[in-house]
Formats: sequence, C-alpha cells, structure tokens
Amino acid sequence: MGFVKEFKDFAMKGNIVDLAVAVVIGGAFGAIVSSLVDDVITPLLLTPALTTLKLQNIGDLHWGAVKYGTFLAAIIKFIVIALVLFIVIKAVNSAKKKEVAAPPPPSTTDQLLMEIRDSLKK
Repeated sequence: MGFVKEFKDFAMKGNIVDLAVAVVIGGAFGAIVSSLVDDVITPLLLTPALTTLKLQNIGDLHWGAVKYGTFLAAIIKFIVIALVLFIVIKAVNSAKKKEVAAPPPPSTTDQLLMEIRDSLKK
C-alpha cells in the first residue's frame, strides 16, 4: 500500500499537475497557431494578386483555398481541451481540500496549561 500512497502523493503535487496542464494547453495552442499560419495567412501571402481584397476570386486564389474552417476547428478543439482540463484540475483541487484533516486535539500538557491560563484570568 505504501507504493500506491507514494504515487498518489507524487501525482497530486501542484507542480506536476500544473506542468501537465501547461503541456496539453501548449500543444493545443500550437495547433491553433499552426492552423492560422498554414490555412489562413500562408494562402493569403503567397498569392501575387492581393491588391484588392474582395469576396470574389483574386487571381488564382479562391476563397475556398483559405481554410478558415480548419482554423475554427482548431480553436474549438482548444476550447474543449481547456474546458476538460479545467474540470479535471477543479476535481483534483477539491480532492486535495478533502484530504486536509482537522488538527489533532491538544495534548494533555496543553490542556492543563490552558486550564491554568483560564483560571489565572479569573
């Protein structure tokens, strides 16, 4: 049982959980940035005829080539991942709060000292 308790203490440390959240959020945010660059900015910048921006065809650029749907999907994935991680972190934090035990009752020496103090006040 000692190994399981040690592992639980290790896994519940704040630094480990925060690092895991940072890695997952960083990966999801990386997907958003990659999608923005690959699917939106690159098609716009690599076309030679961008003097006027209309919702019609510009030279060889068709607005279907700008994959804003993929970019929006990456944003939605990021929001969903962040929401799930928020719920997991909230559950971990509430589990940590439940583990905090009440302080032990005062020892007999402390109780005697408190009684002496109280009688001296009277």
